[in-house]
Formats: sequence, structure tokens, C-alpha cells
Amino acid sequence: AHRGELDAIYCDENRDLVADAPKDPKRQKSPGTLVFAYTPIEDPAVYQSLFRPFQDHLASCTGKKVVYFTVQSNAAQIEAMRGGRLHVAGFASGQTGFAVNLSGAVPFAIKGNEKGPRTYTQVVIVKKDSPVQKLADLKGKRVAHTSPSSNSGNLAPRALFPAEGLVPDKDYKVLYSGKHDQSLMGVMNGDYDGAPITSDILDRFVNRGIIKPDDLRVIYRSGHFPTSSFAHAHDLEPALAAKLKECFFGYRFTAEMRKEFLGDDRFLPVSYKDDWALVRKVAEDSGTPYNRAGFDKERAAEEAARAK
Repeated sequence: AHRGELDAIYCDENRDLVADAPKDPKRQKSPGTLVFAYTPIEDPAVYQSLFRPFQDHLASCTGKKVVYFTVQSNAAQIEAMRGGRLHVAGFASGQTGFAVNLSGAVPFAIKGNEKGPRTYTQVVIVKKDSPVQKLADLKGKRVAHTSPSSNSGNLAPRALFPAEGLVPDKDYKVLYSGKHDQSLMGVMNGDYDGAPITSDILDRFVNRGIIKPDDLRVIYRSGHFPTSSFAHAHDLEPALAAKLKECFFGYRFTAEMRKEFLGDDRFLPVSYKDDWALVRKVAEDSGTPYNRAGFDKERAAEEAARAK
């Protein structure tokens, strides 16, 4: 009766913007092994180790074997859930729309603490000794975006920069780096004159000691967006989906996770319809819809960035 922006293989009769579970019980899944993955926003190996205690908790809580699936690209992660090879995953904020519309992902959790969910801002960084002082100074410069569907790395700049006197693809040629950490290190190494990235990545690299706080300058900071979403495949048995939520919300992060995730210590409930409204608006305003054409563009850009 209704599917909205979802791909043709999904339905949304309750109009919550995410795919409904199949009505036929025979199409609902309760696999003996749950496959879990986290967004490849940085080096996947870092998060495979970091999430191991949570993976063990998930196995104990659900009574199922849980394996970590290392994905090398956002496109591969989305295709894996669409193809039924991935059951639970953390998707980057800007990728969540593609995951929902094209792979039937159902976001239900977000990182946070007792104060509430974690949010981030889009920041633009330059080297500390750069003559660039404001966004308009980047005209004609080498500016790195991350990937076409990245919210802070591409969509937000396209939607927000024009009001600051800088139009991507007009005032500078967009150079896709592939990932936020690659944009950051590219600025550090002088490959780019500036780059829009998520503030979370900048803060984590400072916390890890990879860069010093004064190695870079922030010349622009946006409003707040939700961080990565955690979602399950739409075709899991409702009882299993409910159990996964119980397991997520009952978990408290290890000391290593709290350090890496900037003090976050738990998962909190999230609504794709409500909490991703601003992200969807940015995507629409920037002319990058969460559909198959946009996804194919994203995949091509990722492949080109990896080929460099």
C-alpha cells in the first residue's frame, strides 16, 4: 500500500520511513549466526578489536554465535545487508539513508551517555600555518570531500557552504579522499588545503595522540547532526529484533570504548524518521537523494578513491 522512498522490494505501511518486517513468517529470519559490522569510516581493524567485548555480550545475550564482518567500503556494507549477509550494523550518519532505503536497515540505537545521544558537527580544517582564515579563502584551493553520500564530508558542505561564500564544484574542484581520516591526514601532509570532516574524527585523532590539538585549525563549524546509527535487517523475526534492542540497551561500554567514543558509555533508542530529519533535508538540499542512482555514484567515487 505504501513504500515512500524505499526500494521496490520493501514496504512501509506504517509510514515510519523504514522497511516493515515481512508479513509471511516464512520470510522472517532467525539465523544461528549473527553477522555484525561497524561503519568503515576509519581503519576497520581498529573497530573489530574495540567491539569484541560487545560482540561477546551480544552472543551471550541472544544465545547466538556472533561474528564481526570487516567491510572495506560503505557500499559493500550496504550491499551486504541488502543481500542478507549482514544482520546488525553501525552505519555512518550520512550512509544511514542509503542503508534504510536500499538495504532495508531499521535504525534503532545510537551511542550516547546519561546526558543523551551523541551528536557531531561538520568542521572544516586547515593546517595551523595556512593563510586560509574563512571558507571563502578556499576558492581555487585543493579541498577534499570524503565520499558523495557522507553527510559532514560532502552533503552538508554542498548545502551550507554557499551561504558562507563558497560553492563546491564552482569555487573549487571537489577531490574525493574516500574517508574522513584520509581527508584529515591529507590536510596534515599538505595534499589538500582544507577539508570538511566530522568533528568526531578530529577529536578521536587528538585523543589517540596521532595529531596535536594545534596541528590544525578549525575555520568553520556547523550545527549538530546525529552520529552513526545501529540498525538491524528488516527481515529478522520480530522477537529477535526486540531481543537485539534489549541487548544493546542493557550494555555498558568498556573503558576502551568510552575513551574511543569520547565518553559515550551506552546505546540509546533512536528514530530514523525524527532523528535523521535534518540529515535527509541536507541530502535533498544538496541534490543527493538516497536512491539507487545516488548509491551508484557513491560506489563509483569510493572505488576511484581506493584506486588512487
